[in-house]
Amino acid sequence: MNSNTQQKAVIYVRVSSLGQVTKGHGAESQAVRCAEYAKHKGYEIVRIFEDKAVSGSVIDRPGMKQMLSYLRDHSGDNIRVIIDDISRLARGLEAHLALRAALNEAGGVLESPSLEFGEGSDEQLIEHLLATVSEHQRTKNAEQTRNRMRARMTSGYWPFGPVTGFKMENKAGQGKVLVRDEPLASIIQEGLEGFASGRFQTQVEVKRFFEGFDAFPKAQDGTVRIQFVTNILERVLYAGMIESKDWNIPIQPARHEGLISFETYTAIQDRIAGRKCAPYRPDLREDFPLRGVVACACCSKPMTACYSKSKTGKRHPYYVCYQKGCEMKRKSIRRADIEGAFDDLLQKLIPGQPFLKLVTAMFKDAWDLQAAKAKQALREIDGQLDAIDVEVSKLVDRIVSASQPRVIDAYEQKIEKLERDKLILREKAASQPSKRRSFDETFELCLKFLTNPYKIWRNGPFEAKRMVLRMVFSKPIAYCRENGFRTPETTSVFGVLQRLQHETCKMVHPRGFEPLTSAFGGQRSIQLSYGC
Repeated sequence: MNSNTQQKAVIYVRVSSLGQVTKGHGAESQAVRCAEYAKHKGYEIVRIFEDKAVSGSVIDRPGMKQMLSYLRDHSGDNIRVIIDDISRLARGLEAHLALRAALNEAGGVLESPSLEFGEGSDEQLIEHLLATVSEHQRTKNAEQTRNRMRARMTSGYWPFGPVTGFKMENKAGQGKVLVRDEPLASIIQEGLEGFASGRFQTQVEVKRFFEGFDAFPKAQDGTVRIQFVTNILERVLYAGMIESKDWNIPIQPARHEGLISFETYTAIQDRIAGRKCAPYRPDLREDFPLRGVVACACCSKPMTACYSKSKTGKRHPYYVCYQKGCEMKRKSIRRADIEGAFDDLLQKLIPGQPFLKLVTAMFKDAWDLQAAKAKQALREIDGQLDAIDVEVSKLVDRIVSASQPRVIDAYEQKIEKLERDKLILREKAASQPSKRRSFDETFELCLKFLTNPYKIWRNGPFEAKRMVLRMVFSKPIAYCRENGFRTPETTSVFGVLQRLQHETCKMVHPRGFEPLTSAFGGQRSIQLSYGC
């Protein structure tokens, strides 16, 4: 056949999943088969159009649009459109008919090595039947995939892709399982535990903590989105649990190891429910670490902070009160004055070495007491679990006999809460005492802080400075323009240390004081080994 009169043809290929694009050769094999068909028919292949990772139920496809545009531009050539199989055009009767009509309108003639298309009633019947069968296969595949994923999730496995802080790893007899992805796992773990314990008061502080690590994924502007932080805080996967409300799978232990305990996760959700996310404050940074902590002595309201630009263009930092009706409103105080006075105040709170030894001994006694209580609590867990099982059984019986939807819903919510309580109790029972830190190892960190919080304040990062403020002072510190800081209200630990230093103290015999008569009658014995 002469090339001038040779029939022109285009090839259209489509693969539906990203895996076929990155790992398979679906598009390539379709193109080869279509090219062999075109060679057999004597067609000249002028273009190949591809749609990769596009579902067969979708009509709006980039490759299809390009092909239709090309066909319209060459409508007089009566170009053949070759597809490998009818399912490559569409996997649904509605989509198939729409694309067939679009091809006819653009002047294309559809052909395939697997099927002979025609305009007769028999050919159209077969074409429509095959399109319907293709749609059924697509729906059935999706249904089977969904059922397999739900079954795997019910077994405690995460069936989707990895989440931040985890990666998928093949394990013998289990398939793909979530495992820690370092260093992200440790970063997220510290952020979650910090928010649960109060080290980070707001989600914005967690966001800044994450932004301090180069390894943590960030947006194009180099920041971490607050919604991303919220998603991390609310994701139960980090607690070693799994849940799907869409698939009606209640929360249950997962097969992967969590980054935090379920009790910590519950504490996080309680904090989120009780405290809304604070907006981002660009001025609450290293420039003004005392912002929100220093209060105006006149109105007792927290001061704000800002920069003031002089005539020369130089910026000067100030703390200032903007409270309406306050005598000190808009009367700026130099940052150096306030922060210098604060340094002096914080250094005065450093306790002496003898008192630290006393506090260490007191903490050791408290540690031993709490350890004994913890052992007793573990012995009581089994009884609590049995009691919960009995209560759940009673509630189930009530649901069966109830007829009011509101009553049934209330019972179901109560059961859900009890099941969560069971998870926490089981988690506590499963914890191994051998994994817990010793008193010396744990208190060493506290002792470093109690010994010299000023050192942390001067040399630590911004988040460490905010932690010092929260752990030392229980309320905002009033600052007077003329007299400086007033007597601050410190937290209980530093309050005790201050009282110990200003009162006459002595060691008391371990057996305690003589029995005293209480205000309510009778006697009580003070078993403290230390007193003032």
